[in-house]
Amino acid sequence: MVAESTTPSLAADAAPPAEADGGPGAKGPAARGPGSGNTAAYLRYVAGKIAGAIISLFAVLVTSFFLFRLIPSNPVKQMTGGRRMSDAQLETLRHQFGLDQPMWKQFTTYVGDALTGDFGTSFQFHSPVIDKITDALPATLLLSGTSFAIFTALGIWLGTRSAWRNGSRSDRFHTALALTLYSVPSFWLGLLLIIVLAVGLGPIPGLFPTGGLETGGLHGFAYAADVARHMVLPVITLVAVCYAQTLLVMRSSLLDEMGSDYLTTARAKGLRDDLVRRRHAVPNAMLPTFTLVFVNLGNVVAGQILVETVFSWPGLGGLFYQALSVPDLPLVQALFFVFATAVILANTAADLLYPLLDPRVGR
Repeated sequence: MVAESTTPSLAADAAPPAEADGGPGAKGPAARGPGSGNTAAYLRYVAGKIAGAIISLFAVLVTSFFLFRLIPSNPVKQMTGGRRMSDAQLETLRHQFGLDQPMWKQFTTYVGDALTGDFGTSFQFHSPVIDKITDALPATLLLSGTSFAIFTALGIWLGTRSAWRNGSRSDRFHTALALTLYSVPSFWLGLLLIIVLAVGLGPIPGLFPTGGLETGGLHGFAYAADVARHMVLPVITLVAVCYAQTLLVMRSSLLDEMGSDYLTTARAKGLRDDLVRRRHAVPNAMLPTFTLVFVNLGNVVAGQILVETVFSWPGLGGLFYQALSVPDLPLVQALFFVFATAVILANTAADLLYPLLDPRVGR
């Protein structure tokens, strides 16, 4: 990777000996990924990872059915909203939603329907579960995608600066701040931001809405600006609690690279310090961070339930909280499967792409 980012003459001199022959520390021309005579090994690696992902998805499907049935509740009575109903009416509801069937029959029906994309009918909304998920998905993707892009870029940038200025006042400040925010519960930080920046303190008025996606009745640019204003507080909350992990991994990886011989050689050749960092150290230090980025991509979708609930955000997280309060078993099961699938697919994508950057993984 390093050799491709500089001139041929410098790459030949700056790279460590192990890099030239694709040895254990390969970072130069030999580190070309699975295309350099390792196609068969890479394909076996890919097949193993995909098979593992399929097994994990099926295990999640099974777990989602049994897990939420451990909750002591009576979904049929919850569906009535407290209205008085006769035993015959309650039995009709139980039959309508298949709750009068034996557990094994409910399970086989659930798995068979889920494999075709049918997760049943919501108890509380009386509409197909897949429709409720489809309606709420864009709001979640908007919030999680925006937050993910910001905290990933921020974590990599600050992690690089902190490592390159290791021990400086800036490094100590950013590391301490990241660790502090990382330990703060997201719902507590969200409530604090609502009190300070939405409700206001004393003579200081609130600057942002307390929750929701939009005010309503707006169109065009005014609508986009209104949505962006509603996103400020939940995005700040997610970024604050998520960027620390990327910062710390990037900082640690870059610190490990800074003592390498090829960086010393590059400096001895007269390259500027920022060029050494940008073209040599950072690309190699990005390998562990690359994996973390994909893991966070799945986690941010599954991990913003509390944030969406605090800010009344109409996404999958808020929908999951509503479904769990009933409990709306078909909706809860489907959302649990969606969240777990996002994490599994993100991890699998990282596993499949990582050998392209580090060929030692797929061998």
